[in-house]
Amino acid sequence: MSSAPPETPSSTGAGQQTGCYVYGILPGDVELTEEIRGVGDRAVTLLRDGELAALVSEVDLLGPLGTTEDLEAHKEILDSVAAGAPVLPLRFGAVVAGEDAVVSELLEPHRDEFAAALEELEGRTEYVVKGRYVESVILNEILSEDSEAAGLREQIHGQDADATREERIRLGEIINNAVAVKREEDTRQLLSALGDHAVASVVRDPTDELEAVNVAFLVEEDKADDLDQEVEDLGADWEGRVELRVLGPMAPYDFVGPAQEDQG
Repeated sequence: MSSAPPETPSSTGAGQQTGCYVYGILPGDVELTEEIRGVGDRAVTLLRDGELAALVSEVDLLGPLGTTEDLEAHKEILDSVAAGAPVLPLRFGAVVAGEDAVVSELLEPHRDEFAAALEELEGRTEYVVKGRYVESVILNEILSEDSEAAGLREQIHGQDADATREERIRLGEIINNAVAVKREEDTRQLLSALGDHAVASVVRDPTDELEAVNVAFLVEEDKADDLDQEVEDLGADWEGRVELRVLGPMAPYDFVGPAQEDQG
């Protein structure tokens, strides 16, 4: 999927004290079933315009925007809504001058694009499968497979760090490269195991050197249990080597444009 909400126009005027914070775009017939508090603990409402609706709240432009609490509120709102309706998430911090600007600058210029993307997302949500190598296990695996790495490990064992600096650098390079190769192999295995249970997938960049897999899957609602079972089976195969976890359901951050910040 390539349809995506663009960067929200920044249309707040000089001296303006409040603006309209936009979380995401939904179908116009969606109803909020409970009160939601958003960024700055402001009430979240639906601004409807024909077949589209924007999830919005008032925001204080004179106060700070970008706290951890604000980011968590942004994500929690989108994820909770995504559990019951298709939603196109906007990036954190999308603010326009007011409700009229939401319609004129966001909904009207992209009406067809948004409607098509929402139709494609109907009945689908995102799940992210993340895995992390058990450090001691993956290190021993690499040393058992690479004689140069094993030899370097012996050379530096118990030796002064400064005196063996070059050897330590070389060993680090070998280990990092080996982990990268294993990450590619394990990601391919994950994609092969889960491919039949997902509409689409996106391989995310690793967030640290011991990350084994980090893949987002767009999943039909009736396939979510199957995906969980496949992850559980793979986790059993990788037990003691890779620690797997599933995040979701969540808003389809990875399937409506450039990948958002890490959600896990």
